[in-house]
Amino acid sequence: MNNILVIGNSSGIGLEVTKQLLALGHAVAGISKSPGAIDNGGYRHFMLDVRSGQFKAKLEELAAEEPPFDACVYCAGIGEELDLDRLAFDVEVLDVNVRGAMVAAACFIPGMLRRKAGHIVVLSSLADELVSPDAPAYFASKAALSSYFEGLGLALRPKGVVVTNIRFGFVDTKMAKSPVKPFLLKPSAAAAVVVAALGHRRVRVSRPLSMALLAKILRFLVGVRLWCCR
Repeated sequence: MNNILVIGNSSGIGLEVTKQLLALGHAVAGISKSPGAIDNGGYRHFMLDVRSGQFKAKLEELAAEEPPFDACVYCAGIGEELDLDRLAFDVEVLDVNVRGAMVAAACFIPGMLRRKAGHIVVLSSLADELVSPDAPAYFASKAALSSYFEGLGLALRPKGVVVTNIRFGFVDTKMAKSPVKPFLLKPSAAAAVVVAALGHRRVRVSRPLSMALLAKILRFLVGVRLWCCR
C-alpha cells in the first residue's frame, strides 16, 4: 500500500484517479476547491484552492507528515476561450496549471530526494504541441508544464525520484469544450493511464497515440501558417 496525494480531485480525471487508487488499497489524500465526494476510510480530503495563499503552507504540512507521501499526482487545471476584455484570467490559468504544480513539486521533492524514492505525476495535454488563437493561455500553460516537468524528470531520474508528464488528448470532462473531439477518452480510461504510470519510471506518457500523431501533424500545419504570416 502506498500513501498518495491527488491535487484537483473533485471531478473528472482526478476524481477517477482517487477512486481507482482507493480500490487498489492505497491510502489517498485529496485537495480540491470543492468538498470531497468520497466516503472511504482510506481517504482524507482538504478543501483548498491551489490559487489560495494557504496552498503552499498546507503542502508543506503534508510533506512533513509520517509516513511520507510516496507520490503526488497533480490533476488541477482550468482554461477558457480567450476574452480580450478579461486577460487577467489568463494569469490565473498559468497560476493553476503551471505554478500550482511547481509549488507541489518544490514541497515534496526535497523529502523524496532524501529518501531516494518518490513519484511526481502531472497531467498535461497534447495541446503542448500547438499554438492557439482561441485559448492561448491554456495551450501555453500545457507547453510550459510539459517542458518544465520533463526536464525536471530527466534531472531527477539518476537520484531515484520519478517525474512523469502525462499528455492527454480530449477527455470527456468539463475541460473538453471543443465542438470536435477526436479520439475522446472517458475519465475512467484516462485515470487508468495515470494509475498505471505510478507503476513505472517513464518521463513522458502520451495518450491516445492516434491523437498524439494528429497533434504533430497539426503542429506542422500551424508552423506553416505562422511562417506565412511573416
